[in-house]
Amino acid sequence: MIQFLLNQELRSEHALDPNLTVLNYLREHVGKSGTKEGCASGDCGACTVVVGELQTDDDGREHIRYRSLNSCLTFVSSLHGKQLISVEDLKHKGELHSVQKAMVECHGSQCGFCTPGFVMSLFALQKNSDAPDHAKAHEALAGNLCRCTGYRPILAAAEQSCCGKQPDQFDAREAETISRLKAIAPTSIGELNSGDKRCLVPLTVADLADLYDAYPQARLLAGGTDLALEVTQFHRTLPVMIYVGNVAEMKRIEHFDDRIEIGAATALSDCYEALNAEYPDFGELLHRFASLQIRNQGTLGGNIGNASPIGDSPPLLIALGAQIVLCKGETRRTLALEDYFIDYRVTARQESEFIEKIIVPRATAEQRFRAYKVSKRLDDDISAVCAAFNLRVENGVITDARVAFGGMAAIPKRAAHCEAVLLGQPFNNAVVERACTALGEDFTPLSDFRASKEYRLLSAQNLLRKYFIELQTPHIETRVTAYV
Repeated sequence: MIQFLLNQELRSEHALDPNLTVLNYLREHVGKSGTKEGCASGDCGACTVVVGELQTDDDGREHIRYRSLNSCLTFVSSLHGKQLISVEDLKHKGELHSVQKAMVECHGSQCGFCTPGFVMSLFALQKNSDAPDHAKAHEALAGNLCRCTGYRPILAAAEQSCCGKQPDQFDAREAETISRLKAIAPTSIGELNSGDKRCLVPLTVADLADLYDAYPQARLLAGGTDLALEVTQFHRTLPVMIYVGNVAEMKRIEHFDDRIEIGAATALSDCYEALNAEYPDFGELLHRFASLQIRNQGTLGGNIGNASPIGDSPPLLIALGAQIVLCKGETRRTLALEDYFIDYRVTARQESEFIEKIIVPRATAEQRFRAYKVSKRLDDDISAVCAAFNLRVENGVITDARVAFGGMAAIPKRAAHCEAVLLGQPFNNAVVERACTALGEDFTPLSDFRASKEYRLLSAQNLLRKYFIELQTPHIETRVTAYV
């Protein structure tokens, strides 16, 4: 059984189909049809809902953290122990919520199909910021598409509803909601079971290891932003899933003198602060990683584990010399991330083995790390090319070189020939040009609808040139914002 709050109503579910998304649960099982399906792939934001989770700060203060999610990519099992809020829940005692009033008064809605999703993104923004600036508003709304009204009035609604906000019914009920979330906090393995399909929800790494050993055919579910597409886009059935999002040990971020250890189930939005503090370019890239709804849901371990050749984080982590810890039963092994990827969607992971955490070296003064993403849109788009450069230059000579790319091969990988040309050489234009030529030996990219093979290779070479120019003239640095 799993339990969660539907606004303030306790829901206990056991026999539901584990392949059921939150979107379809709302629309078909509880009659809340305000949440819309636009794309069923997490691109349009029409299905946005907000999930509340109990959070304890370092000072011991308890509060509810509200996050916007794409309900079309969220399986119901991930709600275990949480609160689900849909657009119908905002109206209170016959009065519209302040974010809804702002959308009306600022003329932010026309056909209305996308409006519930925008309202829920604005609600989450209001809850998480006292006075969001223009950039925060853009970030919160980047995952919501409007096809008729335009965004200026919607941004005006964001400003009106979030600046000088007043307490609402959720604030008034916070203590009660905290108490109710505590009462349903999971204490044992949860399960949804429809007879022929099941999803198990462990609470510890040990439980996860035991379950995965017992069900090696199971699909591991973290954020689900990739896995759910198999159901919503390809109409496949997932007979057995194991949801790892309630394993607290795999959602920790721990800092050590020489490294940061990030649990594999840590949401990308939670990774931002730690990675941005060490490597600002990593932080910049995370701002361009899909949408806020996806970053609130997708995990760093999932972005590695799905072994996509165009995943944004692996090239950066490879260039930084990151490692992963793989767990199987009581056995753990540490593997360099670059050795994890073998071929297209093929990895070094053994049966019943899972990624427990990612180890990222701390930044040093000698490192010169930069990352660049080339895509057709600045926000919410997949890379055509993702490049990461990490050189150590001492007395004008390159003493260490790590160059990695995504989108250039069947796997994210280092550019070995390019690195060999750079290593031990002076960091000057002539050497960089030879290294650009060597990239042609490292990669034979494919042509697809994102870019031709010629464009990809030229882009990779130009990004290396860009990296060199920016390090020589840091005042013109543009960092990760390259796009076509």
